[in-house]
Amino acid sequence: MAAPPQKDSKILTDYRQLVEHLENGCKPREQWRIGTEHEKFVFVLGTNKPVPYEGNPGIRRFLEELTRFGWKQILENGNPIALTMGDCNISLEPGGQLELSGAPLENIHQTCDEVHTHLAQVKEVAEELGVGLLGSGFIPKWKRSDMHWMPKGRYKIMRDYMPKKGTLGLDMMLRSCTVQVNLDFENERDMVEKFRIAVALQPIATALFANSPFLEGTLSGWQSYRSHLWEDTDPDRCGILPFIFEPGMGFEKYTEYALDVPMYFIYRDGKYIDVSGASFRDFLRGELPGHIGKLPKLSDWSDHLTTIFPEVRLKNYLEMRGADGGPWRRLCALPALWVGLLYDPTSQAAAWDLVRNWSIEEHQMLRQTVPKHALNTEFRGQRLCNIATEVLDIAAAGLKARGIVDSDGKDEADFLDTLKEIAERGFSPAEELAQLFGTKWKKNVDPIYEDFAY
Repeated sequence: MAAPPQKDSKILTDYRQLVEHLENGCKPREQWRIGTEHEKFVFVLGTNKPVPYEGNPGIRRFLEELTRFGWKQILENGNPIALTMGDCNISLEPGGQLELSGAPLENIHQTCDEVHTHLAQVKEVAEELGVGLLGSGFIPKWKRSDMHWMPKGRYKIMRDYMPKKGTLGLDMMLRSCTVQVNLDFENERDMVEKFRIAVALQPIATALFANSPFLEGTLSGWQSYRSHLWEDTDPDRCGILPFIFEPGMGFEKYTEYALDVPMYFIYRDGKYIDVSGASFRDFLRGELPGHIGKLPKLSDWSDHLTTIFPEVRLKNYLEMRGADGGPWRRLCALPALWVGLLYDPTSQAAAWDLVRNWSIEEHQMLRQTVPKHALNTEFRGQRLCNIATEVLDIAAAGLKARGIVDSDGKDEADFLDTLKEIAERGFSPAEELAQLFGTKWKKNVDPIYEDFAY
């Protein structure tokens, strides 16, 4: 959502070009890469309040200080709103959440090195500015009115539009953090199978990573309040997309879906122009209201695809979007989980065998139930923690089959250890936080900003 605007100026004249944009993501297995994105809250040490954009400490200064490591600023209306270095970006979510969009890497060892480097850089600057960094799916204490909006044009448009479609969209923008992984596919058939596996197993990831039990300083009743937010954000662009399980699923079918998701904006001459609610179909015909006779650019289609928020999203790759933000060990565990499931053919086949006969009703039930009950969810006569253990075994086998080791001879399966501990004990990180809240913390959420900060 926070990525810099696309720059491809190729004019689109027919529907087939939209489909080809997605098809261009197909790659031979040897070119598959792993991209990891993770967000964290920035808070003022001592008060634990969210950091505004301007001021000292401020998010603007945070970005400016990070340039010492070689990052280059991306400006909007003179304001630094992102940083770039090679294939990496640091960007801002609407409430000042700091996001690293990592480079496309070959293995999880490289991913974890990237995470370590990034956290070392931001921690150095954070200490100088008197701020802290917290990995959590939802801000533990502060109200929506306490949050500070970042000066990005696309966020102003979304801020105005979202309350028309749901009650929790602004909370999603301002008060949530996630970690996600982006993976490649070989061809259309491979994309479809990966998409279906990922949607089916996204609730498993949500349960294992559930880390947001608090709402405004007390327990919310949800284990992943972040995941719950998406249920009342915008039904036009969120959810599990049941059509992906139907016959004929492919790049064209996803294109048809994306064409019917209302637009937010177009980007022209360095500014975001509000076209919220308009149809991309009309745009492709030159009938976009206020822009009659104008045809979209490829960059408009790329940008539009970033404004769709299902549990798994298709662009030139597949994005797994179901996990709460958390501590650094789990930042490496999420890509390990999905790479183990989807980058080894034997494990991918095993994962598909596990979920292939799950019904749409069961997918919907898991999507609705897991944010509240996480690993305690009952599914097919057993607790979800048991299925999570089976999924992790499949992923571990896939990672071992890849045979990629670090300098100490350890393979990528080691990065699953933290998730195995969670599944075997049978309760999520959110339940651990709730227990601390009721005992050691004496029903005061403030200690999370010290005990669980990076």
